[in-house]
Amino acid sequence: MFTGIVEERGTVVAVEDLPDAARLTVAGPLVTSDVARGDSIAVNGVCLTVVEVADGAFTADVMRETLNRSSLDKIAAGEQVNLERAAEVGKRFGGHIVQGHVDGTGVIRSRQPSEHWDVVRIGLPAHLARYLVEKGSITVDGVSLTVVDVSEEDFSVSLIPETLRATTLGVRQPGDLVNLEVDVVAKYVERLTAPHLPGVRNEAEHNGRT
Repeated sequence: MFTGIVEERGTVVAVEDLPDAARLTVAGPLVTSDVARGDSIAVNGVCLTVVEVADGAFTADVMRETLNRSSLDKIAAGEQVNLERAAEVGKRFGGHIVQGHVDGTGVIRSRQPSEHWDVVRIGLPAHLARYLVEKGSITVDGVSLTVVDVSEEDFSVSLIPETLRATTLGVRQPGDLVNLEVDVVAKYVERLTAPHLPGVRNEAEHNGRT
């Protein structure tokens, strides 16, 4: 479990392509300072299990399902990524409940800089739009953000200076692919209420299988 508060920007050191998976090695001095084999680290919002730690870098395996769902399928050595260690019980919960289970990818459509923040509009798959509400939560590349507005095709978020400085969202440009994770609470509500709402049950069950 994560909170969507990025701890540092790491750098992909190596990507090893396997027949049905990939193995990533990522440099991140802060997140590797106290992790061990078997611990979880979110990489651009994707929960990965550490299999090796050495010299300020960690290695993790990425299965085919994760590659199909996320932008990690296209990641390359040298790229910067957002990193967050699993949340600690008893610490302040600064973001929102983030599982690290990416629901799909979106594409940055535009960004409008202002004096104190950037407004970024992101296109998203139609089946995910239903889970977004104005002032609700969304995770973009592992960053917990508040939805400004939402349509059936896209949504917008405002990025404060700290987010622009501390995460890769500060350098993302129109056309870039980003990982999206919707609020898990919304998915559970849909699942529980679907049997009582005509016309919703089949669609909810279908989304649960994808």
